[in-house]
Amino acid sequence: MKIGIATLPTTRAAVDFVVEAERLGVDSVWVPEFWSYDALTPIGALAIATERVQLGTGIVQLGSRSPAVLAMSAMSLQDLSDGRFTLGIGTSGPQVMEGWHGVPFSRPIQRTRETIEIIRQVTSGERVALDGEIYQLPLPGGEGKSLRSAARPCHVPIYIASLGPANLRLTGELADGWIGNSFFCDTADAFFDEIESGARRTKRSIDDVDLTVSVSCEITDDVEEAGRRHAAGYAFTFGAMGSASVNFYNNAFARQGFTDDVAEVQRLWLSGDREAAAARVPIEIGLETNLIGPPDEIRRRLRQYRSCGVNGLRVNLSGETIDDQLGCLGQLLELAAEISSEE
Repeated sequence: MKIGIATLPTTRAAVDFVVEAERLGVDSVWVPEFWSYDALTPIGALAIATERVQLGTGIVQLGSRSPAVLAMSAMSLQDLSDGRFTLGIGTSGPQVMEGWHGVPFSRPIQRTRETIEIIRQVTSGERVALDGEIYQLPLPGGEGKSLRSAARPCHVPIYIASLGPANLRLTGELADGWIGNSFFCDTADAFFDEIESGARRTKRSIDDVDLTVSVSCEITDDVEEAGRRHAAGYAFTFGAMGSASVNFYNNAFARQGFTDDVAEVQRLWLSGDREAAAARVPIEIGLETNLIGPPDEIRRRLRQYRSCGVNGLRVNLSGETIDDQLGCLGQLLELAAEISSEE
């Protein structure tokens, strides 16, 4: 079981944090992007400051940059990191793309497909040309011509953050890995069946896709208090991470048996009663989508993730300070090593 971590939100603090996490033995580091700092710039700093750890975007929002710019950035970071960079991409949602970037949120699956095709043309050294439904390269009727990157070709692994069935199938068809969340081990098939279906389109199997899942980790004896606190945090996800009609997280939880729960949480949130919305989230959601509990419980959950087919976890660490978070990471890495030794 590979253990990765999400970085701190400030880039200066993140560098020191990641250097120490690498020393402790973490496998990978993932830099987020939403409406704060970008995901690519910090990786340049981390690439210089580290030697071994894998570095990935978790995630770059498609549509905020052209596919060619993404490819150029990815190749730069792959060179700076000596081959340790992974490009994690995702469609985000209409509120962010239209409200923050001013980009229409339309045909996200096709946009993802064409973006990957262009990136792979660029990074492989091919002459770039695409007559797509979203992108046309070169633009028809203009003076542009098909170009080949002047940079040295390199392989850039591409991971897709996907939740809906069509995007999961695209992940299986084209991606090197999956960036998952909203995930319960007991209902893993809600995701993995679609990834497997997509993989078969290109004569692959789900084993060809690196399956990673996002969790928070809190090592504690007060399981109920921590579980309820983490569950309450999902009220924002169900109520605000999307519109009243489009919320990909709600749809993913609904497919796993929580239709009535997420609908009621969303209703309470949108009505303005955020306290009631937080209280309405079932504690099961907080406990079963994270690593929460004493060491024996963390071991059990790590085994559960491994048994259902997850290859790695991307962990948000608990703790008020960096030292607290590094302490949590050290314990988790020890437990993960114990689980790996059982194989």
